[in-house]
Amino acid sequence: MIPGKYRSVSGRAANNVNCGLHLVIQTSSLPEKNKVEFKLNKDTSSFPGRLLQHDLERNYSSRQELYGLEMKTTMSSLSAFGDSSIKIPSKSRIWQGCHSAGPNISGDHINLVSSSLSSFPILQRSSEEKILYSDRLSLERQKLTVCPIINGEDHLRLLNFQHNFITRIQNISNLQKLISLDLYDNQIEEISGLSTLRCLRVLLLGKNRIKKISNLENLKSLDVLDLHGNQITKIENINHLCELRVLNLARNFLSHVDNLNGLDSLTELNLRHNQITFVRDVDNLPCLQHLFLSFNNISSFDSVSCLADSSSLSDITFDGNPIAQESWYKHTVLQNMMQLRQLDMKRITEEERRMASVLAKKEEEKKRESHKQSLLKEKKRLTINNVARQWDLQQQRVANIATNEDRKDSDSAQDPCQIDGSTPSAFPEETGPLDSGLNNALQGLSVIDTYLVEVDGDTLSLYGSGALESLDRNWSVQTAGMITTVSFTFIEFDEIVHVLPKLKIKFPNSLHLKFKETNLVMLQQFNALAQLRRVDQLTIDPQGNPVVNFTLWKYYVLFRLSHFSMQKINGTEVTQNDMIMAERLFGILAHVASSELPQYRLISILGDAR
Repeated sequence: MIPGKYRSVSGRAANNVNCGLHLVIQTSSLPEKNKVEFKLNKDTSSFPGRLLQHDLERNYSSRQELYGLEMKTTMSSLSAFGDSSIKIPSKSRIWQGCHSAGPNISGDHINLVSSSLSSFPILQRSSEEKILYSDRLSLERQKLTVCPIINGEDHLRLLNFQHNFITRIQNISNLQKLISLDLYDNQIEEISGLSTLRCLRVLLLGKNRIKKISNLENLKSLDVLDLHGNQITKIENINHLCELRVLNLARNFLSHVDNLNGLDSLTELNLRHNQITFVRDVDNLPCLQHLFLSFNNISSFDSVSCLADSSSLSDITFDGNPIAQESWYKHTVLQNMMQLRQLDMKRITEEERRMASVLAKKEEEKKRESHKQSLLKEKKRLTINNVARQWDLQQQRVANIATNEDRKDSDSAQDPCQIDGSTPSAFPEETGPLDSGLNNALQGLSVIDTYLVEVDGDTLSLYGSGALESLDRNWSVQTAGMITTVSFTFIEFDEIVHVLPKLKIKFPNSLHLKFKETNLVMLQQFNALAQLRRVDQLTIDPQGNPVVNFTLWKYYVLFRLSHFSMQKINGTEVTQNDMIMAERLFGILAHVASSELPQYRLISILGDAR
């Protein structure tokens, strides 16, 4: 063969290269040999006509740049390419079938001879083949069920067993100079028989039946490991492969990604078509540039958040995952991974980066506002709980005093100042777990506040007697005019009565009053509400207001405050029949009282409103 000239093998067109990891062999007839040099090669040439083969998943890199392992010799050249169909000059020798380690030798050059001394066939090559292809051997598509015995070929560097029916790796332990071993498309169930192949750089075991990654301890020089199309459920036993550059685990049964520590040279990781829901440890890969996660079950960026900490990653794919269907998908990925150059095999433009930056700022502002609201909400909860405790203590003291008065002759009366701190609060303190940031922020909040004033829309809520002082504030006309509902909680009703004149002046549009835990115990207490201008709705919560246990309390309120033409009491519409019944029940009593009682006594009972 003339130096620099090449021929196609097996009659296949040289430019019809199947996609995947290609071993390109350039052969010269010059006698120089035995000089071997390895180097990592990066070919920056582009190939716009490349074709992805998702069905075989022989894809090592979905990109416009070509990476490969090249073994330079004066006799041959071996390249391990990425996931693309490369246009090769028509005179190049290509060992076809995606993965090749030698020419497609015909039966005229290779014989597999049976032996009575062994159950394995014995390989025999012609002298011509041994001279022409001294360092490589292809047994592709030979219908082999076992690896044959290969004697006298200890110098082999490239060995191809593609497209056979081999179930076990064996009979190759003597090939200690082997650099590339291709067992693609066989029926192997376990990785074994490789412990002596310490020089192995390329191991291709795609499309087999392997369930576990194992027995790679001695292959510390491995550069390319292809295990796609197997039945692997867990990434394991590869942390010692510090020189591994390309790892293909596509089309397996992986549910998560972790245990990648130690792969310090890994530049490309293919995990397409698995069942992955979360990713870890990728940020510990210092050289990783290309990560393919297409067609998995990733649904949130939080499950792959470690990717944001990778400074080397420049190319990633998420297409075919639930996350890729979200409206926020693209800008979230870009704002968290600013170093990316390609996303889903599309180059990222400067405009896309700018938009992602703008959206990131908006998201940050939204996050800060949300954090602020969460902080205020938690502070409110803590304050209300504290007010509730103070209220419980106060009610307990009152109850103890009443008990002592009924037991004046008892020497064992309980000291009213000794209060059981375990009194249940009206607002339990149980709450869900807080995130660490919010928890840290809350450490600076005071939890001893004894009252709370809150304006929420058209509602003014007052918690604790100290909140009544807020009615003396200089409320803006807009805010004061907006308030239509005033709610009192954990405040003695008799204290509320003193501020009612201020209430009708400060909030002239307040039409709905709410009382909860205010110690409304007698019907007579409702008389004080008559001094207000108008009340359309009244809500008396049963909690802390025993008066609602009286059967006729609503009718008394309707009769006593009939000049308000009340519309609702405790959320129930007031009907004309209710007004008639109230008049029947209390009208006669009112007439008798007004006729028989002295004027000063009548005023003290009813007030001066009626």
